[in-house]
Amino acid sequence: MTTTRDALAPLAGALSRQAEADARLIVARAEDEAAGLVAAARQDAGTILAAARSEGAAQAETDAVTTRIAAERRARRMELAARREALDELRARSAAAVRALRDDPCYPRLLDRLGVLARASGGADLVVEEQPDGGVLAAGPGRRVDCTLGALAARAVDALGAEAERLWAP
Repeated sequence: MTTTRDALAPLAGALSRQAEADARLIVARAEDEAAGLVAAARQDAGTILAAARSEGAAQAETDAVTTRIAAERRARRMELAARREALDELRARSAAAVRALRDDPCYPRLLDRLGVLARASGGADLVVEEQPDGGVLAAGPGRRVDCTLGALAARAVDALGAEAERLWAP
């Protein structure tokens, strides 16, 4: 006698085979979908990496320009400071050199000549007075002519103008 089980066996077998086929199809589709997702993820990662490299290179270039400009400015400030120091040194040495003229035996004649120059510049009615640091100061109503040794040395250095550039020229 055939039991229900035996009677349903061919149907169960067919259903089992169909389920296996469906499962293989589902697994194959899932594997294809997973492979597609992995490929898309790799492509996205490559795009993101390329963009990051590009941004990094652009930022590095910007940083390099900023660093170069800062270095150029620092170098320029240092150069100007060195020039200012050299000019200050020239002024100090010039002032010291002209103050030493007070010890020269010809100093009284220099004072007379400076008085003449001061009056010629500001007027014959100016009062000329010898100054303790050397030279003379001539003054009158609304006028003053400074012929002190320090002022003359400073004007001489100022008159050098671009010639003073030779102090720091290579």
